[in-house]
Amino acid sequence: MSGPKIACIGVIGKADNPLHISLFPPYSDSTIEFSFLLNSCLDVFDIRCKQTSIDQDLGLLHAIDERLAAYGWLTTTGVKLLIIVDVFGQEEAASAGKTAGPAISGLRDSDMKPAFRALQSAYIQLLQNPFYSPDDHVPIPGNKAASLSACQQISNRRFIADVKRIGDSWAPGNAV
Repeated sequence: MSGPKIACIGVIGKADNPLHISLFPPYSDSTIEFSFLLNSCLDVFDIRCKQTSIDQDLGLLHAIDERLAAYGWLTTTGVKLLIIVDVFGQEEAASAGKTAGPAISGLRDSDMKPAFRALQSAYIQLLQNPFYSPDDHVPIPGNKAASLSACQQISNRRFIADVKRIGDSWAPGNAV
């Protein structure tokens, strides 16, 4: 039996613009579905920021269905880190048939902290790169729809490799 696996990692800018989205097998071809799921998580970020004084770790944002759960982390600069976890794992996701009952309760918020810390460290290293300009990734004020599509996503190879390593190596209880 396979344990929980990361299905998607999203890095969302202060203006709710996607900076980076990585999908992991068997969800590699589900870009539109996960873009929608990440976008729906932004509403939860907004609600929690308005209602409580939060720390960086938002924990479980919402259970998407019996298989997928979204977790969130807010950086001090307002960048949102999102991880969607397949709580049943890759092997069972590929098999046909339905799963019996939700397993989200078996995954604790603390299981996600190593992945978020590693992801935040990768983002900090990216910001320390003198050739990376975060201003290139900020939407231009004005027409929101036009500006969100016009801003660039992160293309730094080291950052992308770090995100892939985090997504591929994370498991509950393991350091990333």
